[in-house]
Formats: sequence, structure tokens, C-alpha cells
Amino acid sequence: MTATPPPQAPSTTPDPRRAEALDFALQALGLAEGGFAPASADASFRRYFRLESGERSWIVMDAPPAQENCEPFIRIAAMMEQAGIHAPQVLAQDLARGYLLLSDLGRQTLLQVIDESNADALFTDAFEPLLRWQRASKPGVLPAYDEALLRRELALFPDWYVAQHLRTALTPLQAAAWAQVQALLVGSALAQPQVYVHRDYMPRNLMHSDPNPGVLDFQDAVYGPISYDVVSLFKDAFLSWPPARVETWARQYWMRAHEVGLPVRGDFAEFFREFEWMGLQRHLKVLGIFARIHYRDGKPKYLADTPRFVRYVRQTASRYDELAPLLRLFDELGLVDQA
Repeated sequence: MTATPPPQAPSTTPDPRRAEALDFALQALGLAEGGFAPASADASFRRYFRLESGERSWIVMDAPPAQENCEPFIRIAAMMEQAGIHAPQVLAQDLARGYLLLSDLGRQTLLQVIDESNADALFTDAFEPLLRWQRASKPGVLPAYDEALLRRELALFPDWYVAQHLRTALTPLQAAAWAQVQALLVGSALAQPQVYVHRDYMPRNLMHSDPNPGVLDFQDAVYGPISYDVVSLFKDAFLSWPPARVETWARQYWMRAHEVGLPVRGDFAEFFREFEWMGLQRHLKVLGIFARIHYRDGKPKYLADTPRFVRYVRQTASRYDELAPLLRLFDELGLVDQA
């Protein structure tokens, strides 16, 4: 992520990795000095800085090797370049210390510029790199978004959001209902056509740039359900749209996918059900992740966005009879729509 954060008071805490990151970048570029400031915040241990010299700028990724592995980022950045996607170029690397020097795609994310008046145009732009990424798909290249991974992600909801945040445990009847819902969502995901999945393709990770958009935060990419990135784009972690508008955009993506030969379902209603159920898997996972980030990692700001996911879950579950057990579970847990 390379969005410019709001100004902050200078920290007086020693930060040896920041100094080391600057030294790495200056040496790689053959510069004696340059402006150096935080470029974005991140939910992981990664940090990003912007180095400026005159009219030029670069991004420096600080990824401590004990917590982060830069190699997937480097490999997938090359795959994206081969697919014709505007993603950061890796200009220099020091994997032993956990630093990458990257091209700078800009200062504003789509999240910072999108509104009701320009959303149609910006989302239309965002379809194109996604379609290129999906068309480049080959099995056996990226890790599989398989049943084990889907279930591990879903387990984050009871393990972190229910147990840690709500301070409760599922009763045997609730656990049985949860197992039934898991089976439905995992089965739907595995039955979909499989393509490359960015895994966090949302406006916060798309830069407003030329060509538009630039694509960031792709290091966790996998090979999995074709609807995953589309639902991530429209049912965002930090921005909500009216359901009717989401359905319109989903149909536009589905039509474009057909035009370029991607293996989406021939019937839009079938595609849209898979799209919505894939969103449920993601939203339940993110409820768990945001709780984990708070209670394990000491980053509380993400919990403020959890009511958005409760709303997403309730809206979707209310439209499908098979998902009535999930709606009842949310009722019993006191997870109501706070809109």
C-alpha cells in the first residue's frame, strides 16, 4: 500500500530499521540523500516509506524477515508485469534484511478518490487488470485456495471474533449450525471455476494512477474461486454500496468476463449466488482477522469497521433459505445491523 497517511507528530522512539531502510534505498539508487517519510499504514508487520529526490520518488518496503517473506511479492510482481498489469516494479532487494525498493504508483488510492459520481468509471477501469490477471491463470503456479485454507479462514470467526471479542463460546447446537454453514460456503467456493486470486482486490489496494489503476498488496495471491476478487472489489472492508448497485456492477463484470473468454457461469443468477456466498466466506473471515489484529497485534482501529461486515453477512444470509442457520446464529450472538 502506498497511500500517503495523514501528518503525524515526529516520533522520538528510536527506529533503527527505518534508518537502515533509508540507507539501503540510497545505496541502491546511488543517492547521497533524499526525503524519507511513511507512505502508508498496514495491518501486517510490513511498512512502506516514500523516498523523494527532486521530482522523482520511490517506495521502500520494510518487511522484517522474522515476520514477513518478500519472495512471494517479488515473484507475483513479475507475474503481474507479464500479464500487463500496472503493479510496482522491484528495483532492488535485500532479502536477508527484509527491504525492497519499488516503483511509486502514486499517492492516492481509489478508496481516497471514489464517490457516487465516479464509481462507475473507476470500477470499469478496475475490471481490466483483474480480467488480465484471471486470463493469465495456470494451475500449479500459485498455492491452491483449497478446502483446508477456506476452513482455516472461516475458523477465524469463532476463534477470534466470537471467543475473543464477544467473550463467548458456541453451544453444541450453534456449533452444529456453524458446521452446516461452513460446508455450504466451502462447497460453493470449491465448485467455482478456478483462476488467479489477488485475495484483497479492493479500492484501498488500487492506486489512482496512469494507467489506472495500479495494483498493490498482492503477495498473498492464490489459485481459487473466480468470484473472490470481484466480491472483494464491491463489498469492501472500508466502503459500502447499495445492494442494487453492487448487483449491477457484478453483472457488468460477468458480461466482460464472458467477452474475454473467462469460465464464468453461463447464467448470471448462478454466478451471483456464488459471488454472494463467496463474499460471506470473506466477510466472516475478516471479522475474525480484525478481532485478531486488535487482541493479538494491538491495532484496535480495524474493529471499528466490523459492523460493516455484520451488515454484509445479514443482508446476504437473509436472501437464501439455506443460510437461515447463519442468520439465527447472528441473532443469538447479538450481532445486529447497526445501520
